[in-house]
Amino acid sequence: MLLVVSGASCVGKTTARLHARHLLGETYETAELSTLGPIPAAPTVAWRQERVEVAVRRAIALEAEDRHLLLAGDPIPVGEALAAPSADRIDIAGCLLDLSDEAHLARLARRGEPSPANQAFAAWLRAHAHDPGHLPEAVTTDAWPEMRWDRWVGRTPGPEWATTVIDTSSLGPAEAGEAVADWCRRAVAGIAPVFRAGWFAR
Repeated sequence: MLLVVSGASCVGKTTARLHARHLLGETYETAELSTLGPIPAAPTVAWRQERVEVAVRRAIALEAEDRHLLLAGDPIPVGEALAAPSADRIDIAGCLLDLSDEAHLARLARRGEPSPANQAFAAWLRAHAHDPGHLPEAVTTDAWPEMRWDRWVGRTPGPEWATTVIDTSSLGPAEAGEAVADWCRRAVAGIAPVFRAGWFAR
C-alpha cells in the first residue's frame, strides 16, 4: 500500500514521518520526494508529479514483499497520487495533516515563510480532502502530461472519496508521529479509508 501524508507548509509532515518510522517497524518504508532522487534547482509542479510516480512504483515493488510505503514530507494532495500513471495498480490511502489558522500562522511566522499563499493552499487541501471537484486546476495546471486526471476530475463528493484528517494544532512532534503511525496501521487493516486499486472504474 502507498500511504500518502499531505499538508501545507509547517503542518509537520516530515517531523511526523521521522517519528512514525520508529514505531512502524520493517514492514514499512518511509520516504519523501528528496529521498527518491535529486531535487532540481527550480522544482516544478510537473517535476513533483513525475516524482510521485516514482513513489507509486516503489510502493508497488514493496507490495511484492508484503511491505508498504509511507510518503510524507511534501505537499502532495491525494489526487496527485491517484492520478499517477501506475496508481491503478496499488491501494492508496490519504491522510491530511491540518492545523487551525491561528496555529498555522504561528508556525509560518516562526519559520519566516509567507503566509497568504501557504494558508490558501492549506484551505484548498482541506476542501480537496472531501471534494474532488474543488478547484482541480490547483494541481492540473502546468501538470506532468502523463498524469491521469480523468480518474477523478469531474467527480462530486461521495463515499468513495475519503481522506483521513489529523489536526496537529495541539500535537507535539512525537504525538503527531504516533497519530500518523496509528493511521498507517488502520489503513493497512482496512479500518481507515483506502482507495483500492482501480477504484475509479467501479
